[in-house]
Amino acid sequence: MKGVTTSIFFDNRRSLKDGTYPVKLRITYKGKRKYYPTPYSFTQEVFDKALSSKPGKELKDCKLALQAIEYKANQIIDKLSSFSFSEFEKRLLNNSVSNEVFSAYDLTIARLNEEGRAGTADSYQSARNSLWCFSHRKAFTERKGVSTKEVEARKEAMKRYTPLPFTDITPQFLRDYDQWMKEGGRSSTTIGMYLRTLKALFNDAIASGDVNPDLYPFGRRKYLIPSGENIKRALTKADITKIIKYEPSSDSEARARDLWVFSYLCNGINVKDIARLKYKQIGESSISFVRSKTERTTRQKLKTVVAALKPRVQQIIEKWGNEPVSPETYVFPILCSDLTPKEELAKVRQATKTINSYLHRIAEAVGIEKHLTTYTARHSFSTILKNSDTPIAFISESLGHSSEKTTQHYLDSFDDSTRHEIIDKLTDFLDE
Repeated sequence: MKGVTTSIFFDNRRSLKDGTYPVKLRITYKGKRKYYPTPYSFTQEVFDKALSSKPGKELKDCKLALQAIEYKANQIIDKLSSFSFSEFEKRLLNNSVSNEVFSAYDLTIARLNEEGRAGTADSYQSARNSLWCFSHRKAFTERKGVSTKEVEARKEAMKRYTPLPFTDITPQFLRDYDQWMKEGGRSSTTIGMYLRTLKALFNDAIASGDVNPDLYPFGRRKYLIPSGENIKRALTKADITKIIKYEPSSDSEARARDLWVFSYLCNGINVKDIARLKYKQIGESSISFVRSKTERTTRQKLKTVVAALKPRVQQIIEKWGNEPVSPETYVFPILCSDLTPKEELAKVRQATKTINSYLHRIAEAVGIEKHLTTYTARHSFSTILKNSDTPIAFISESLGHSSEKTTQHYLDSFDDSTRHEIIDKLTDFLDE
């Protein structure tokens, strides 16, 4: 199409951890340039050789693959009646070189970041990194007596990207990868998370016609993704009493303890949703929010979670809340305005890490043996109510589990008086 140019671009603005630089597809239209990831990263020397007239046997496939990426981009552009970056990106994602695993990861990660889903993008990136290390594991050695020169040579070999076709992902490949992760100390939860991203990409590749459905390696009699470990994270009433009645030794401990209590009393709200709370979401007798975890993952109408505004919760807000109290102000000083999704993710993770660090100290001080974290508040919320004969429907609604069909079938909502009566069960044992 006239006015649109494509090129393979060596992005040497910032190196990756292994010392290479990413290779990208560059599209230029009316003076504006946008860059799209490819599954390749090279040193300057290797990139120049790969695109030369004589790339050599090792880099010939890489050159052909990069040419194929640019060719496919030009095909998409030629089919557009009028060019726009948004329409090009939509078709690029739907027609990507998704018969290759790492390119499928890269394009999905780019899309997730574009949508502001930094947390999910980060999970996919971690899964991709793990799979990449497994598929290139022969470049390293743990044998004794190997010279430093040989190890460095193998590391350099890793910089020459080796594509991984979906056709190579067989049940045996997955079993070997599973075992490799276990030997590396990965938990069943992490292994499951990584492999579910690969499964999702495989499904997308089949749906787009890039992979034959007969090659699908997941499922019964093939490879089953391990389920997460069933770790009991809920605390006992006695442990919760210790936390609530604990006398903090510092403001930092007090803040960590109070935010844990806030989470516990407010339906097990997680740190990210606590950080995102604004004063406009606090009513006279309740706090309303939509779980960030479900904002983009549910196909149903977003479900508002309503938590009872109990006196102890109000006290925590008054003690640690931001000022001035205005509708658009964040309640707690964790986030600030105008953050990118990645910056927000970093701040939430840092806040969670800090809170958990002080919770660990508190657990040691009061003699709680279980691993005390922000996440135990959610498990404790649901377990204490369940053991207090609270209707499962109420617990389901309070946790924001929109997939609980039983709740939706026979119960629409609970009024505030019922909500306060039930939430009192979370602390009525303190005076026992």
